[in-house]
Amino acid sequence: MSNPALLLVHGFPFDRAMWRHQLAALADGECLAPDLRGAGSAPAPQSPDEYSMAAYARDLIGLLDERRIGSAVVCGLSMGGYITFELLRQFPRRVRAVVLCNTKATADTPGAKLGRDALAEKARARGASAVAQELVARVLGPGTRQKMPKVVREVTEMIERQPVAGIVGALRALRERPDSTPLLSKISVPVMVVAGDADQITPAAGMREMADAIPGARFIQIRDAGHLTPLEQPVAVNTALAGFLAELR
Repeated sequence: MSNPALLLVHGFPFDRAMWRHQLAALADGECLAPDLRGAGSAPAPQSPDEYSMAAYARDLIGLLDERRIGSAVVCGLSMGGYITFELLRQFPRRVRAVVLCNTKATADTPGAKLGRDALAEKARARGASAVAQELVARVLGPGTRQKMPKVVREVTEMIERQPVAGIVGALRALRERPDSTPLLSKISVPVMVVAGDADQITPAAGMREMADAIPGARFIQIRDAGHLTPLEQPVAVNTALAGFLAELR
């Protein structure tokens, strides 16, 4: 019996390539890892108003409809987790189970919103490479930066190839996203929460608290990983995902 359909939702400012290890390892069943609007090879609307968590969620439901997939296990990382919460709010019947990677339920603070605005201005003025210069050291754990130069290069190049319109639009979507904390206690599907022990952006302690607020959720902490656990420690993440999917067959 094959695994249920799996929908992998990437974070910001990345594209589907961040899931390359999972796509290779989890081929037992339908596995989708689309580029979100404004990322990778997907069309990039020029107006920031065309980007929101709700818009990303509708795009993903459209993809499931195209593939005639009734429901899927949704695995979202960082911004992908925020989109997963939106799917749970708007389209709960389409979500078979959830994997929340390196994400959180809270909305942006006023200070974080100012940071989004500043990064958007930097992207407009200096391009995607300036965004990469600012973010790479934050999204990767210290062990990755010191010992895995290929991953550092891969992440840098992934950010640098993103369209500026998509970066700016995603930053608007991030700053305007709703607080999903009230949703946590109402989630009724199986949930696995995956954290990196060296994540500076969504620290493991906060992710454990989020998992504790979700009925029946399991919490897994990945060693020697920052904010991009699927790329930094793919074997550990793939093992956790494969075990979770097997239980849903």
